[in-house]
Amino acid sequence: MGATARADAPNCRATPTSNGCTAGLPDAQYTLLLDDMVLHPRPEVQFLEVNEREVYRFAYRKLLNSAGTPIFNAPEGQQIGLLSSGDAYVTVEDSAPGWVRINANEWVREGDTQVMTPSTFAGAIIEDAYLGYTLAWVLLPDHPAPYPGAAPDPTRTRFERYTPVYIFAEVEVDGWRWYLVGPNAWIKQTSIGKVIFVDPPEGVKGRWFAVDLYEQVLVAYEGTRPIFATLVSTGLPEYPTLEGTWQTWERLVNTPMDGAEGRTDFYSVENVPYVLYYDGNYALHGAYWHDVFGYRNSRGCVNLSLTDAYWVYEWSQAGGYDLPWVHVFSSGQYAGE
Repeated sequence: MGATARADAPNCRATPTSNGCTAGLPDAQYTLLLDDMVLHPRPEVQFLEVNEREVYRFAYRKLLNSAGTPIFNAPEGQQIGLLSSGDAYVTVEDSAPGWVRINANEWVREGDTQVMTPSTFAGAIIEDAYLGYTLAWVLLPDHPAPYPGAAPDPTRTRFERYTPVYIFAEVEVDGWRWYLVGPNAWIKQTSIGKVIFVDPPEGVKGRWFAVDLYEQVLVAYEGTRPIFATLVSTGLPEYPTLEGTWQTWERLVNTPMDGAEGRTDFYSVENVPYVLYYDGNYALHGAYWHDVFGYRNSRGCVNLSLTDAYWVYEWSQAGGYDLPWVHVFSSGQYAGE
């Protein structure tokens, strides 16, 4: 947060770049932060290498036919079924000109499918890292603003999506928080996913995971020590991810997921990777069908990139905790909810 206001402090909301203010902060405060911004221009954490073996382990396709996708017993063969319309994703086991095989003796027309390329986003090992400032990721590509509340400055270098940053200061303008992420570089909170640490819930020991619904961030802990952090996607407003603390009850390297048969929100997903079920049918798992981590986008589960899902699955098991705990909380409330 910004420095505590003093009676003689300049009003940097009114004059963000003059009368004792620089980039929306009092000159003295900004000068103190400038050294750290120069010394730590990028978070000093170890980012996971993209796990290409997992990203490309399967060839993924989305089924496109809104009226339902016909399934055939062979290329140009007889129709043997119809997969309901809705969100349906398959993995390709074989192909022929104009056709793809999705299961034994089940073929669909290639034109009824769309190639899905999984996200290559990967989180960060934060154990023993420099965390003198809050770690965060940029969620929307944009140019930074020169001071809190200002419009983005197109002459400044654009921050790309998933750029990791430190938050050096925070100022509230019209009910929204603005974060200083570099010299004269401010980003509104709606374009940032930041890491917030919490204590272990009562009874939780060993290796466990905290999921922040507001920031859309997962942190892996060993006891009280944070080890890893990444962006996730939790449930959409109509399919909320519930808050609470659960011990996982099953782990699966791959499993199909489906639901809402016969409804417009039907879904069917093959080979969902690295699944840790924790609350009934809710789970932590990899998601190959989208690349919007940092925003809500699921039907209640906690989606991770394939690189992150593999790390979460293997790390929890390697620690001797086959059934780790998952703590879901919210550090804030979305506007209008």
